[in-house]
Amino acid sequence: MSTSHSPQSASLPQLALIAGPTASGKSDLAVRLALALKKRGREALVINADSAQVYADLAVLSARPSPADMQGIEHCLFGTWDGAHACSAADWAAAAKTEIAAAQACGVIPIVVGGTGLYIRTLLDGIAPVPPVDEAVREQVRSLDTGALYEALALEDQGYAQQLNRADRQRLSRALEVVRSTGRSLKDWQKELSGGIGAGVDLHPAVLMPDRAVLYARCDARFLTMLDCGAIAEVERLLARELDPLLPVMGAIGVREIAGWLGGRWDREAMIAGGQQATRNYAKRQYTWMRNQPSPDWTRAHAQDYDTGAIFASLLRE
Repeated sequence: MSTSHSPQSASLPQLALIAGPTASGKSDLAVRLALALKKRGREALVINADSAQVYADLAVLSARPSPADMQGIEHCLFGTWDGAHACSAADWAAAAKTEIAAAQACGVIPIVVGGTGLYIRTLLDGIAPVPPVDEAVREQVRSLDTGALYEALALEDQGYAQQLNRADRQRLSRALEVVRSTGRSLKDWQKELSGGIGAGVDLHPAVLMPDRAVLYARCDARFLTMLDCGAIAEVERLLARELDPLLPVMGAIGVREIAGWLGGRWDREAMIAGGQQATRNYAKRQYTWMRNQPSPDWTRAHAQDYDTGAIFASLLRE
């Protein structure tokens, strides 16, 4: 993945990036950075890079920043997609590149913030030029349950299957669709990345890596807060739309658990425990990605009260 700020990149347009697991404090740090830039006479734009926060249907369950949270700083790509339409990494990256270019053309500093590693990697490094998947193949793959998906992929693309979580239906489906439709592993296609902007920006990145025990406690507390702030009504509205259950919006953290409780499949205590566990599991997967995937020269911040001035010293003094 693209490296961070260096003297050689100083003449390029600037881009700040804040990545980290859910509940790590990314959104708050993005606003504080924008306010710090504003004190220095520079405007900033916060750009969402979270695959749940892109959906209009998930304001509560995605912990989308409220107007009060935004503190007057412009935000974009939050709630932009209707849940009936999946937002792929390519879709998001195309929209993000448009917003970044427009901001930079006006002297505004874009601050990309989110925890979806695939979005960040696609934006910076590009995307594989995979041809459109045959619709008959897609329908066939989508008819398989998650266990059958994994077994089929293990037979047809064993190397890639071993890299995926057996329960990650979305990625398993994509990988199986690609190998059946093109005859090539998605891993092979990914070696031909194109369209990334990493080499064309002066990148100022930060990866938030809080203490895991603290992070998991925040995940548990956040899910309870969501229940008190409208998450149940949000899921009721989603269910009323009768959307395809394979759409990303229907697989968002908390949707399955709350829907199960609403449908009488388990009690409230089980729903809460399940939602909290799902949130912690997601945070753990993000934490692992953030620890291993970004360039080692990206700033890692471990304190709970992140020091904006220290993390983004080079950006704030320019």
